[in-house]
Amino acid sequence: MKPRFPRLATRAIIVHDGRLLLVNAYAGHRSDLWCAPGGGAQPGQSLPDNLVREVHEECGLQVSVGPLALVNEFHDPRTGFHQVDLFFRCTVTAGRLDPGWSDPERVVHTRRFFSQAELASIRFKPDSLPDVAFGSHGPARYDPLEVIVP
Repeated sequence: MKPRFPRLATRAIIVHDGRLLLVNAYAGHRSDLWCAPGGGAQPGQSLPDNLVREVHEECGLQVSVGPLALVNEFHDPRTGFHQVDLFFRCTVTAGRLDPGWSDPERVVHTRRFFSQAELASIRFKPDSLPDVAFGSHGPARYDPLEVIVP
């Protein structure tokens, strides 16, 4: 297997009215795993600018990007895929979740706000996301490298 460089991605921690925004980004509904909105960083564009673009594409929302809250990394030992996600606290500045919104890349098919209690009934990654989202806003946390979960 040929070694690969880690892919860098940005993700948004958006808590609005006590609920955390998550998306399902598995085309064809092939997984029930939820994650924070965001995606791959494009070269030559700042991380906050990447995140603003990704959240708009996936959710139709405008956000302001705040401080870094979490660094998470995962890999697939079979393929060599390795991704580092940088989670930033974000605030919605315009828009609302519209059920008719369509991700132009057709990756995200469902987006929803979840209460902390509702998170107990769904699968999501990373595991530390609720603690970071609903906990105190201290220094950024780091989640150790883990194997990707489909």
